Amino acid sequence: MNVFPKSKILSPFKLSLCWVIVCLAAFGVVGTGSASAQVNFEEAPINYNQATPANAISRFQKKLDAGEAKLTFDRKEGRGYLPAVLDALKIPVSSQVLVFSKTSLQVKRIDPLSPRALYYNDDLYLGFVQGGSVLEVSASDPELGTVFYTLSQFEASRPQFVRKTFECTQCHAGSMTQGVPGHVMRSVYPGPDGMPVFREGTYRSDHSSPFEERWGGWYVSGTHGKMRHMGNLIFRQGDSARNLNRDRGANADDLERWFDTDPYLTPYSDIVSLMVLEHQAKMHNLITRAQFEGRITDRDSLVMNRMLEREAAFQSDSTKRRYESSAKRLVDYMLFADELQLEDQIQGISGFQAEFSKAGPRDSQGRSLRDFDLKRRLFKYPCSYLIYSESFESLPEPVLEVVYRQLWEVLTGKNQSKEYAHLSVEDRRAILEILIETRKGLPKYWKL
Repeated sequence: MNVFPKSKILSPFKLSLCWVIVCLAAFGVVGTGSASAQVNFEEAPINYNQATPANAISRFQKKLDAGEAKLTFDRKEGRGYLPAVLDALKIPVSSQVLVFSKTSLQVKRIDPLSPRALYYNDDLYLGFVQGGSVLEVSASDPELGTVFYTLSQFEASRPQFVRKTFECTQCHAGSMTQGVPGHVMRSVYPGPDGMPVFREGTYRSDHSSPFEERWGGWYVSGTHGKMRHMGNLIFRQGDSARNLNRDRGANADDLERWFDTDPYLTPYSDIVSLMVLEHQAKMHNLITRAQFEGRITDRDSLVMNRMLEREAAFQSDSTKRRYESSAKRLVDYMLFADELQLEDQIQGISGFQAEFSKAGPRDSQGRSLRDFDLKRRLFKYPCSYLIYSESFESLPEPVLEVVYRQLWEVLTGKNQSKEYAHLSVEDRRAILEILIETRKGLPKYWKL
């Protein structure tokens, strides 16, 4: 097949440059590769390490610098800036989950008796370690994906969120995070000191994960009936992945049997919060992946069009396929295409369920994408609430156009592919109606 128009006579240099770009894109060196292939985000057009962030943390830091906001330091309880930061950034205390495996920055201070506390909202994640020197904070940035910060836990007249790049991306930007700066929920077999027993393997957790592989190295409060997970368990001598007694950590309503919960803001590590966090962490990674791939595809397309003397906005078949691929991966996940079907009722006990559900927009029938099911699946209306996020809205226009078209085809029943068989006619109709009423900026063809 002749790739180049017959009417154009290209110089040998232009011809060879075009073929270099085509080959690089085909092998995933630029543009889209496999879902876990590393994206080259440290160079143009992403420039992750040099670009200026614009997210909830960078905006809040400007207020601190201008004296328009203040953070109170908690000396009495030894929590430093934790309560003040949660309050200022509207991160709910009820989101607290506790991880005791040594799998993060301040590993020396983390163990089963002193777990690390994590808190989050739709855009921010915060880690707190008892006696730790810093708060670990990350923000979902519309253009850069996950951006990492630390905040010193020593009192200062003007606290500073300090951006971290290579220190964090060496672990938080690889196959486990979709090849972009991001997060991963990891389940391990934790030894008595919290160190993972790596010979037994580890698992990544998201909404598709088998229940019995989730939350190794985490505390879990709440009930889940006959289902079993790996939370609340220590992997001791003589144990193996094949004979682990998961009953010991099941259906826990009180974590005091394992450690002193008094130093923490709540005594819970809520099971529903854990399940939402699993979904959200990967969803953010996939949004970032689509953001980066879209911008890289746009760059490559502009170069090709310039070399071939075509209109700048022209989209070749190859370019269209790359946008389609980026969008498809995102749409599949946001519609919970591979979600695990629950076998029993899930019930949290921290108040997170109610607080989370109240936070999102509702349609005229009172329905929200944040409504829980927790009997068969996580949400009653399986479409990710992050469709309302700034990061989703900031996707490159060609990618966002394809995402909306793919969503429309699924929700209207035009696309009956097997990966969407979990969505009933009623599910599709409800999600469609909710989005038309609550999501601004939908294409004009989105009509009932």
